[in-house]
Amino acid sequence: MRIITILPVRRLVPWISVIVIGAVGLSACGGNTDSENADSPTVVVSTAVLGSIVREVVGDAATVEVLMPNGVDPHGWEASAKDIEALSTADFVVINGLHLESSLDEAVDEARSNGVIVFDASDHVNVIVNASETDDDHSDGDPHIWTDASAMADVALALGEALDAAGIGTGDRASVTYERLLTLDNELQKLVDVLDDSRRRLVTGHESLAYLARRYGFDLVGTVVPGLSSASEVSAGELAALKDVIATEGVDVIFSEVGTPTQVTEAIADETGADVVELDTHLLPPDGSYETFMTELVSAIVSALSS
Repeated sequence: MRIITILPVRRLVPWISVIVIGAVGLSACGGNTDSENADSPTVVVSTAVLGSIVREVVGDAATVEVLMPNGVDPHGWEASAKDIEALSTADFVVINGLHLESSLDEAVDEARSNGVIVFDASDHVNVIVNASETDDDHSDGDPHIWTDASAMADVALALGEALDAAGIGTGDRASVTYERLLTLDNELQKLVDVLDDSRRRLVTGHESLAYLARRYGFDLVGTVVPGLSSASEVSAGELAALKDVIATEGVDVIFSEVGTPTQVTEAIADETGADVVELDTHLLPPDGSYETFMTELVSAIVSALSS
């Protein structure tokens, strides 16, 4: 078993990096506030990856505050009293939805009841619902919507309309972001197209890449942690079944991520001969760009499956 670190995409595919990084001029990520005017409206965003898109749409029309630190596992994150206060005093709130931010659910409901405008990104995508999902927190659907660039394009456009309706004018930034993300979506598909269909089988840390798989033509055949939350329990029977799937499907890569139990993953890899490749599914790169984030994520997957 090998644990593999994939080189950043700016080394693997520099021509895409030039296109992507040249197209965006975003500041850094989670936990920061962007403001040139202390009296500007405040937009509070739950996650760093979603915050990247929000900043691009908002521009200098409002202060943007991201609650979750960059790279944190949303399933294990707990909101602080300061986070809840930020929600209650915001002019506009953007959440991922589908209970990804479960520790914020009550605070979001209270803020909404007190007149705070809440934009739920999941309301604007074609949600994946797993009929076999027994986790009550995610019975409404898979919350990992950000791994589909075309879905995020739709979110950006809807966000611009909602902000405009709330009196936070964004000009043409939402439509520009929409077109940019559709261009990114096309570039991601080109990256995946080099893979034969027989190489597109994914075993992941938990059920976090279903939107990416649906959009770009992968087949999710197994997970280390069953369910849509990385906090789900893992049974011996489920691990035995996963080993059988890896052998039957000829899988030679297990994709790990934040929240995946390292010892369990390495034990499965040792027994099956698969390599472990760690993915950044929640961590924005230094340029704070969603475009770079997605390009590096997809490139890491393609590179691992190509070797």
